Amino acid sequence: MSLPVLVAIVVLGIALSVAAVHFTGGSKAATLSGADQALSRFAEDFPDEAATTVRLTADAKTAFLDLGRGRIGIVHGIGDCFLTRVVTPLDVKMSRADEANTVLLRLADFTWKGGRFRFASAADAQALLNTLGPQHLHSVWEAA
Repeated sequence: MSLPVLVAIVVLGIALSVAAVHFTGGSKAATLSGADQALSRFAEDFPDEAATTVRLTADAKTAFLDLGRGRIGIVHGIGDCFLTRVVTPLDVKMSRADEANTVLLRLADFTWKGGRFRFASAADAQALLNTLGPQHLHSVWEAA
């Protein structure tokens, strides 16, 4: 087989693979339509947990659910799916205000490290920091 024919076959194969992923929804970004969707999606994975407050990020890709006793439920869009977690202050490596209405959250979980989350209001950002930030032991050690 000649080299030009082989190159054409490889290029066509890659293009068809990328197109198949795109048209089957692989390049679609999951977003939350509101608090109700976040609650129902979280309940699929954690049916025994009851959330009292839902805080959506400004881009509607992440929701933080107050579960009480210092625990936060997270529903985060990755690709066209949602990742869910229950996080306590002991699971947090670092949490701090990055800029206005924005929280930088780093988790000890190796499967998802957290990220930078921008909220519509400063009150939502501060409530998340109050729940996950100050009582974390690593924050005390780093400050010492």
